[in-house]
Amino acid sequence: MTKTSNKGFSTINPATEKEIQHYDYMTEEDALKAVNNCDKAYQDWRLKSLDHRAEIVKSIGEELKKVKDDNAKLMTQEMGKLVKQSHEEIELCIGICEYTATEGRKKLEDEVRTMENGGKGIIQQAPLGVIYGIQPWNFPLYQAIRYAIVNLMAGNGVLLKHAKNVTGSALMLKKVFEDAGLPKNLFTVLIIDHDTSDKIIEHKLVRGVTLTGSSKAGEYIAQKAGKALKKTVLELGSNDAYLVLEDADVDLAVKTSVFGRTYNNGETCVAAKRFVVVDKVYDQFKEAFVKGMSQINHGDPMDKDSKLGPVARKDLRDKLHNQVEESVNKGAEVLCGGTIPDTKGYYYPSTVLGNVKPGQPAYDDELFGPVASLIKAKDDQDAMRIANDSRFGLGGGIFSKDEDKAIQLAKNHFHTGMININSYGLAHPNMPFGGIKDSGYGREHGGFGITEFVNTKAIMLNNS
Repeated sequence: MTKTSNKGFSTINPATEKEIQHYDYMTEEDALKAVNNCDKAYQDWRLKSLDHRAEIVKSIGEELKKVKDDNAKLMTQEMGKLVKQSHEEIELCIGICEYTATEGRKKLEDEVRTMENGGKGIIQQAPLGVIYGIQPWNFPLYQAIRYAIVNLMAGNGVLLKHAKNVTGSALMLKKVFEDAGLPKNLFTVLIIDHDTSDKIIEHKLVRGVTLTGSSKAGEYIAQKAGKALKKTVLELGSNDAYLVLEDADVDLAVKTSVFGRTYNNGETCVAAKRFVVVDKVYDQFKEAFVKGMSQINHGDPMDKDSKLGPVARKDLRDKLHNQVEESVNKGAEVLCGGTIPDTKGYYYPSTVLGNVKPGQPAYDDELFGPVASLIKAKDDQDAMRIANDSRFGLGGGIFSKDEDKAIQLAKNHFHTGMININSYGLAHPNMPFGGIKDSGYGREHGGFGITEFVNTKAIMLNNS
């Protein structure tokens, strides 16, 4: 008997705590049928020329421009980001479409090589099949766009299981894709529970799985996919360290660090989270940083004067506050913030914790919200040691007036996938994105993500 699910859920506006929309889960039967339909669409799509695929991908970017305001408003309602930052997210998505349709597609062109026997070899980046993406809520459109667009360009079919609280954004994206000319069912949104999701991973027509989420979720998905011999790309959590060295421009470091910790309400995998400051400039940085974080007012994310919106869900705010309290109980001190405001909405103030040491969540774990961990280092070498004293390895940063020194530290001593020097940034369409250690594996963007789920096929013609 086919398993069915009558359970459903509602999306909640984290700023008002009011219901936005109710959704029912798909039955297992309907979900498996959707996989089959996606594969049927893929069978036609994989034979389309690169030029044709690029034209559709470019059209998706143009369609995003047309409905930018509606998309931005919905994202803000569903997860609480400042509406200005919702617009910035959509601009990034448009940039990904444009880059993939031009520079990205070059990675898929056939390569011809001369063989030792005088024959000829052709290397084709052939589509792999249906790719299943499990994505989080913090960037409702970008998280889906960044894996979907490159895989559509590569000729694959795409399934999306989005976080429940941004289901409306997922469905709106599906409409954008189809209004731009993408064949029906080629990009499919699955509104399913975890049990059905496991069935999708096991499905014989699904040839790859990509997840953005926690390290714990990554372990689970990797095991499930590995047992079914499916390739995975995992972009997991982190507690990125930003180093303020002896020769840093402290004013620049403070300004950049406040922005890097509070952007997107602090709910970013590559947010600046641990601030490792050498003794020589520690007091100067601390005073200015705490002042800057204290001035970040939280409020209605639709209000242009607000600098910080709510945490996306109540359970996430509770977890964040529990991590703060546990850190304090283990010796950390609250330099600003740290108290849940008595107001409607899941708000949490911009917070700085001092005296952060190993054994505290503020040092060891990822705090997914506007909470900064301030750590003193003896010198530049000690700062680098502290930065690498982490099970994570996604991103990080270095502040130093000596760019050559900072580059050498980044290249030879910083054990992460991405490093910013005298700056903070989220993602760039032309640069690889991803991490190492417990932050996952595989890369997206920069032409690298477009070949994660392809069959690199060797066709050999002998000269005999």
